[in-house]
Amino acid sequence: MTISSAISRLTQSSVFGVTNRALSLCGLFVGLLLTASVNAATTLKIATLSPEGTGWMIELRAAAKAIRERTDDEVKLKIYPGGVMGDDKAVLRKLRVGQLHGAAMTSGGVMQSYPDIALYNLPLVFRSSEEVDYVRARLDKKLMAGLRENKFVGFGLAEVGFAYPMTKDPVTAVADFQNQRVWAPDNDPGALKAYSSFNITPIPLPIADVLTGLQTGLIDSIGSPPIGAIALQWHTQVDYALELPLMYVYGLFAITERAFNRMSEAEQAIVTEELTAAVVRVDAASRKDNDAAGNALVSEGLQWLQPSDSELAEWYAIADEANQKLKANDYVSSAMFDELMSLLQEYRSSQTATQ
Repeated sequence: MTISSAISRLTQSSVFGVTNRALSLCGLFVGLLLTASVNAATTLKIATLSPEGTGWMIELRAAAKAIRERTDDEVKLKIYPGGVMGDDKAVLRKLRVGQLHGAAMTSGGVMQSYPDIALYNLPLVFRSSEEVDYVRARLDKKLMAGLRENKFVGFGLAEVGFAYPMTKDPVTAVADFQNQRVWAPDNDPGALKAYSSFNITPIPLPIADVLTGLQTGLIDSIGSPPIGAIALQWHTQVDYALELPLMYVYGLFAITERAFNRMSEAEQAIVTEELTAAVVRVDAASRKDNDAAGNALVSEGLQWLQPSDSELAEWYAIADEANQKLKANDYVSSAMFDELMSLLQEYRSSQTATQ
């Protein structure tokens, strides 16, 4: 039965005692409801530290366009690039109050809500990209499920790369690093924990202040993936890099569960498909970009240093002990930590057997 025929029947029925004026108001109300449902488009406000032109922004713009087209303008992404919404800590606060609906953030920015998302940040836990790939193929989905339990809908992790120690002076031993003025990102508990594991007291600074810090001597050492060092011009202030994958750095894209649930199931499926694909593309491109950046650093005059066998053994021994302490202090959950270490042992054993 149509709305007009229903109103007609009510008008002709004395049982309901409905006046023409009341019916007119009822019809107006129904019309307003129909209009509201037609115009109920969803705009998702998204923040990222990445500036325009970067891989993250290119892929986010492409995903936003595809989502808008596939939902007939019912779902739109309004993106705030370049950190205009503040650092990860500020963004997380805005997500909680609904001022923002999603963000591309570092793992450290999310760990306050979900500590296990920083699992791959443990100091020197990975020794190669092959180990990273083996573990991530088996644990990424579990981390995304844990994120959902903490009221965030994640669309995957995107590699930034291994952070290597980069210095003004040639340094290879742990003891020598303890005398350096080392930078750590402020509000990044993962980096602070990593450095403190080696009895290094870092100097926390916002990313925007690192270049000035290097130029003025406030700091003389950084930890950064090659692509980051070049993009932010830090490489112009350092002369050496240590072949030591101090920390695996990565980001993620997530939307609050509250905002995600405002969409229909069909819209959720489209958003999930497009954003997941975008993160996968960023993840794949980053590995290639870092390889190219590492070669570019050499051409710019930076010298890669190789620690001796005894120095390397000391770095890893300290890191192993530190990671056990982090587990004991619930930095990450024991279950996820144990699964990570089991997978690494599994992979390393298989490599030893084939040699």
